[in-house]
Amino acid sequence: MNLPTYDTLQLTLHDPHLLVVTLNRPDVLNAINTQMGRDLLDLWTRLIVDGEVIRAVVLTGAGDRAFCAGGDLKERHGMTDETWRRQHEIFERAFFALQDLPMPVIAAVNGHAYGGGLETALACDFLYASRNAKFALSETRLGIMPGGGGTQNLARAVGERRAKELILRAQAFDAEQALAWGLANHLSEPGHVLEDALASAAGIAANGPLAVRQAKKSIHFGLQGDLLTGCRFEIEAYNRLVSSEDRREGVRAFNEKRAPDFKGH
Repeated sequence: MNLPTYDTLQLTLHDPHLLVVTLNRPDVLNAINTQMGRDLLDLWTRLIVDGEVIRAVVLTGAGDRAFCAGGDLKERHGMTDETWRRQHEIFERAFFALQDLPMPVIAAVNGHAYGGGLETALACDFLYASRNAKFALSETRLGIMPGGGGTQNLARAVGERRAKELILRAQAFDAEQALAWGLANHLSEPGHVLEDALASAAGIAANGPLAVRQAKKSIHFGLQGDLLTGCRFEIEAYNRLVSSEDRREGVRAFNEKRAPDFKGH
C-alpha cells in the first residue's frame, strides 16, 4: 500500500502489515481542526476501500503530553452556526469511518484524551493507556455535548450509569479508573504505551487476517442485537472462512509444526 501524506497526520509502516497513525499537531495537544478531520476521513476511507494489506492499526498522538485534546476551540472561536455544523459533519463521518474499519485499531493513549480525543479512542477496538493519561468527555462544560459517538461508546465501555455521571458532570478520570471500569485494556509506564500497543498489534497481525476481520465484525455487529441473532451472525461470519486458503494453511502449519504463512485469501 502506498501511504498518502497529510498535513496533520504522520503515517508509518511498522512492518508490511502494521500501520501506525500519529495525530501530529503536538503544539496544540493534537487538537482536531478541520484539516485533521478531513485527513482522518480520507485515511480511514482509503483503508476501508484499499487496505487489504494492513492487518492492524495503532493510533497515537505526537509528543508525550496528549493523545488528543479534542476539537480545536481556537479555530472554532467565532465560527458561524453553519460553519460549525459543516465542520462537525466532517468529524462525524471520520468517526463513523474509523468504526467501520475492517482491520482492528488499537488506541495508544500516550497522554490526555479529552472531548473528541476520547471519542476517537473510544471509536477504536480497544485501547492501551499510559499511566499518566487523563480522560474526560467535558463538552457539557462548554454548553454542548459529545457528538462523535461519545454518549454511545462510553456507555458501552463503562456502563450507562457511570457514563451518565462522567458526561453530565464533565468529570475527568485517570488511567487507573479507566482500567478498573473496563475502558482501558492495559496500562503502560510513561513512554512505553506505543511499544506495548505495537506488540499487541503484532500479535493480531500474525493471525489469519480474514479470520481477524470476521471475528471483529461478528463481535461488533452481533452485540447490537439479541444473543440468538448475534450467534447466527457469528456462524455466517465463520462459514465464510471455511473455504479460505488461510484456513487450509492454518491447519497445515499446525500439523507441520511451523508458523503459518497467511496471505489474506
